[in-house]
Amino acid sequence: MNQQQIETARTEWAYLSVQQFTKKHQAFTVGGLRALIFNEHQNGLAKSGAIIRIGRKVLIDQDLFFSWVQSQNKAVA
Repeated sequence: MNQQQIETARTEWAYLSVQQFTKKHQAFTVGGLRALIFNEHQNGLAKSGAIIRIGRKVLIDQDLFFSWVQSQNKAVA
């Protein structure tokens, strides 16, 4: 997803809790997603800005998360 597509997609807020995210995107399990979040500084997820913390609440920006997922695919190839 390029920057223009991200800006266009941001016409509505795309923040979801871990539970909401896994319910909407069933390819990800709660445990798997929590492991990614726990290791966000080692795996680069923190740099992507996809994880938002408000107190103890953890929210996921879908657009930034999937951009990060896409970048992980390119890093391996």
